[in-house]
Amino acid sequence: MRTPTTDRGRLLLVLTLATTVTVFTATVPLLRDWFDLRVYYGTVHTWLHHGGRIYDYHVPGTTYGFTYPPFAAVSMAPMGYLGLGTAIVAALVLNLVALAVVLRILAGPGWRRYGWFGWALVACGLALFEPLRDTFSFGQVNLLLLALVLGDGWLLSTGRGRWAGVGIGLAAAIKLTPALFIGLLLVARRWKAAAVATAVALAATGLAVLVVPDASKFYWTHAVWDTTRVGRLDYVSNQSLQGVLARLGETGRPLWATVVLLVLCVWAVRVRRAVVAGDWTAAFALTGLTACLISPITWVHHLVWLLPSFAVLVRAGHPRIAGALYAVMCTSVVWLWFDDSSGIDGFLGSNTYTWITLGLLLWLPTGQAPGSRRPFSRNASTTAPAPSTAAPTTAAVSAQPGPSSAATAAATGTAAGPGLGLARNASSEPTGSTRPAAAKPQSSSSRASSYTVKPPPA
Repeated sequence: MRTPTTDRGRLLLVLTLATTVTVFTATVPLLRDWFDLRVYYGTVHTWLHHGGRIYDYHVPGTTYGFTYPPFAAVSMAPMGYLGLGTAIVAALVLNLVALAVVLRILAGPGWRRYGWFGWALVACGLALFEPLRDTFSFGQVNLLLLALVLGDGWLLSTGRGRWAGVGIGLAAAIKLTPALFIGLLLVARRWKAAAVATAVALAATGLAVLVVPDASKFYWTHAVWDTTRVGRLDYVSNQSLQGVLARLGETGRPLWATVVLLVLCVWAVRVRRAVVAGDWTAAFALTGLTACLISPITWVHHLVWLLPSFAVLVRAGHPRIAGALYAVMCTSVVWLWFDDSSGIDGFLGSNTYTWITLGLLLWLPTGQAPGSRRPFSRNASTTAPAPSTAAPTTAAVSAQPGPSSAATAAATGTAAGPGLGLARNASSEPTGSTRPAAAKPQSSSSRASSYTVKPPPA
C-alpha cells in the first residue's frame, strides 16, 4: 500500500485511521476508570482534609491504597484542593505534555521533517499501544517519570549537563524503579550527574520525612518490603521476571535475587558499550528495560519504558522488528492466559511482554555508524547525517508494507535520524490482533478493581 501524495488523501487516511483507533479503544480494551488516580486522590484528600494517614487509606470496596514513597504523596498534595473531575483532566493534560516531551526527545533535532501527516500517524499508533492506553486510563505517573529521566539524557548529550541528574533524582524519589538510572550515570562515569541525582533524591525524601514523619517511618521500615501491598506476584499483568517465576510457583527470594544479579551484569556490560560508543539513546533504553525486568512487580502499564527501545531499533535500521514487536504489544495478548497460565502455552504466552523486554535487553543494537544523527549523542545538535548512511536506511524503511511502517512509527514516536521516513512511509495502523472477549481485570465494571482480585463472572 502506497501512502497518499496529496493533502486531501493524507487527511482522509488520517481520519480513517483515527476513526478505527477510536472505535477499537472504545470497544475492545476495557477502560480502567482512573483507578490509580482515584488512589492518589483519595489518599491525598484524606490526609490533608481528614487527618488520615497516607498508608492507611484504601479505595472504598477494595484493599488497595497508596504504595509509592512518601515524597510522591507530598508532590501530589495540590490534587487535594481540586475536585476529582478537575484532577482527572489535569492528569490527562500532564500525561499528554509528558508524552510530547518524550517524543520530542526521541525524535531528535529533525522532528519537524515528519510534518503533520507523520505525527498524526504516530498518534494513531501510540493510541493502540497497550502500556500507553493503560497509563492514560489508570491515570498513572509512568509517562511523567519517563519524561523526567529522558530530559536528563538530553541535558547530558547536548552539553547542558549542569542540571543533569535533577530529573532522575526526582523520579527516583517519586517511585523507586527509576533509581536504576543513577546506576547508569555511575557506569557512564558521569560522577557529577550521579551526585546531583542522588542528592536530589535524598533531599526530596528528607523533605517528606519533615512533612510526614510517621508515614516516612512506616514506608521505609515496613511498606517498602511488602509487595503484597502492591498486588499478587503471579497476576498476569505482572510482566517482570519475578512475575514469570511466581507463575511457575517459584516465589523464593534467593532464586529471584540470582536472576536479578545476572540481568544486572548483562545490563552493566551492554550499557557500558553503549556509553563508550556515545549511544545515549540505547544506554537509557537498556536501563528502562532492565528496570522493568528486575522490579518485583511490573504491571503492563509500566512498560511505557520500552518506548525508547523501539526508537533505537528503527534508528538502527530494524523497522520490521520494531513494527512486529510493537504490534504484539498492542494486542493485549497476555490476557488470554488470565484464568490459567499453566502448561507450555501458558508459560510462553502469559509472559509475552517479559520475553520482548528480555529480548530487547539482550539484542538491542548499540552504537551508531559515524555521522548518523543520534538524539542523545554529544554532538547531536551540530553533526550532520552522512549521506552514505542515510540513503540505505531510508530505502529500508520505504520498502516496508503499511502495517509494519505504522507500527514502527508508533513504536518510536519518531526516532531521530535521517532514515525514519515517518512522513512518507507509515501508512496504516499497527492493530495486531485483538484480545479475547473475556472480561479483563481492573476494568471499570468489575473493579473492586484490583491487580489481585479476579472480577466476578460476566
